[in-house]
Amino acid sequence: MTSQSDAGAVRDGEPILQVRNLVKHFPLTRGIVFKKHVGAVKAVDGVSFDLHRGETLGIVGESGCGKSTVAKLLMNLEQATSGEVFYKGQDITRLSGKALKAVRRNIQMVFQDPYTSLNPRMTVGDIIGEPFDIHPEAAPKGSRRARVQELLDVVGLNPEYINRYPHQFSGGQRQRIGIARGLALNPEIIICDEPVSALDVSVQAQVVNLMEKLQDEFGLSYVFIAHDLSIVRHISDRVGVMYLGRIAEIGTDTEIYEHPTHPYTQALLSAVPVPDPEAREAREHIILSGDVPSPANPPSGCRFRTRCWKAQARCAEETPLLAVPSVYAGSGTPAAHESACHFAAERDVVGAA
Repeated sequence: MTSQSDAGAVRDGEPILQVRNLVKHFPLTRGIVFKKHVGAVKAVDGVSFDLHRGETLGIVGESGCGKSTVAKLLMNLEQATSGEVFYKGQDITRLSGKALKAVRRNIQMVFQDPYTSLNPRMTVGDIIGEPFDIHPEAAPKGSRRARVQELLDVVGLNPEYINRYPHQFSGGQRQRIGIARGLALNPEIIICDEPVSALDVSVQAQVVNLMEKLQDEFGLSYVFIAHDLSIVRHISDRVGVMYLGRIAEIGTDTEIYEHPTHPYTQALLSAVPVPDPEAREAREHIILSGDVPSPANPPSGCRFRTRCWKAQARCAEETPLLAVPSVYAGSGTPAAHESACHFAAERDVVGAA
């Protein structure tokens, strides 16, 4: 691999990935022979964000909020219902065949479960080397074994393990193998779909530190999807908070964790464990009422309104836009980031950092 040690510290002005109004609705049908369309599960319903070169964008939210569906849409593993995903100005949602294959060389994915994302019938060498079968121009046949061993070394595994099978490795080691496979084609972007959620806490830290090291070394851009707020803060430059298929709030890690403006973000942060007993007692805990609504029948207007203590009549009638609250726009305050709440400026409750 060619080292790009300076790339990780640079944030280009022009985004490398632009997501605009991304939508994915899964149809609901009734009947066995004559299937009738009766509705849709609105898994992703108008998501927009930018990813800059060398940046890590964290995406957090409850299970079922649409995080993993967003990851699949970015890879074009799921066909978007509508919306656009621009990679260097090219809309990849409209690509197929050779054009899509060429783009996928630059956008790779690390999956959530290292136990199921690796083929148990293949050796580690075959798993990591499989991308070279799809893109033979990336590594001549005579040099593939050496390339695979180099990748094993890069992710902290013994190159002599090349002929072992996945069952001979621990969970953390398997995830390192998945990361090595993602690095094989020298991508610019890696989509990380909860890459540490299936690992022990101590192993999670090792894998996250490895990913940070690789980002600095090779100038990678990450979309890092997770539900653990502490891990996301550790690795992310910016954070997007999702709720029921939409982004509720997005900003830098400091803005989100220390100056949250959306009630849902505040509720999430109030539930983060705090080791200091005094700080834990002083912090206000937010207990949300009710359950998360069904994505097949989301509430009108603001989707969080059925559980929000700030909800008013306007919230049911008007969908809040993801924007900087007018009271903060241009003020230069730490709260000047985008939030999809009609009353985001009224920060009467602040979550724990």
